[in-house]
Amino acid sequence: MKIPKGLQPLIDDGMVDTVVRRLKSGKEASVYLAAAGDDVYRRFLAKVYKEAEQRGFHKLAQYQEGRKTRSSRDARAMGRRGRHGRRVQEEEWKNAEVDALFRLAGAGVRVPAPYLVHEGVLLMELVRDADGDPAPRLNDVEITADQAREWHAFMIVQIVRMLCAGLIHGDLSEFNVLLDSTGPVIIDLPQAVNAASNNNAFAMLERDVNNMRAAFGCAAPELLETEYAREIWKLYEAGELGPESLLTGRFARDLSAPDVDAVLNQIEDERREAEERQRRREAADAA
Repeated sequence: MKIPKGLQPLIDDGMVDTVVRRLKSGKEASVYLAAAGDDVYRRFLAKVYKEAEQRGFHKLAQYQEGRKTRSSRDARAMGRRGRHGRRVQEEEWKNAEVDALFRLAGAGVRVPAPYLVHEGVLLMELVRDADGDPAPRLNDVEITADQAREWHAFMIVQIVRMLCAGLIHGDLSEFNVLLDSTGPVIIDLPQAVNAASNNNAFAMLERDVNNMRAAFGCAAPELLETEYAREIWKLYEAGELGPESLLTGRFARDLSAPDVDAVLNQIEDERREAEERQRRREAADAA
């Protein structure tokens, strides 16, 4: 295939020999299968991030709130929104995923192994299925009720480990969970949220958890009755959450004072998620 412009530096510098094909094009990046030599097991994923004007990611400021900038000068520049500030923001966005991948891999979260970032391109592990081919996404696979229960429990553990490492995925759904030969692997983390310093942290955690509940609840409907997000957040706020915390999936809500703002925010989030899911389906069909 014709070498995409963004991947040419990897070829020129000898990091990969060929670009085999494009695997997907999402709202923030295009992902390619690249190879070093002829060995099929020396294949990698190369993720080329789109420029800001091409990205479809909504409410970017909400995700970047609380992220530490590498220097006070850069932080001031980002605040002024000038040319330098936009360039710094772009670099922060592109570096966020590799930073998150290294941190989460170290915390025992199942994510692709990151290798390096070169000229703005992230090179990382190819997640494979049992036949050695690129692993399918969760939304592309029909699963049994028993698999749904097992993998839902596994994903709740992964979300807890992420939170204990200080991060929330922020965009977790069946579209960015791959299924390799042993189970789920979490992908797509450029928007990862700093849990301790982002005012939207709980709303994003709740959305991540509830997206997993909905995805697996299609096969195991009893999962739709669980309330893991609020249980997890309560333990987190109390400083009692750990990677091995025992959870029940039950949470007693205080119904005495309805939170109108929270209801309206949930409606808006669900509307936006429905639109995003439709865009992703259309993009997946076109890929």
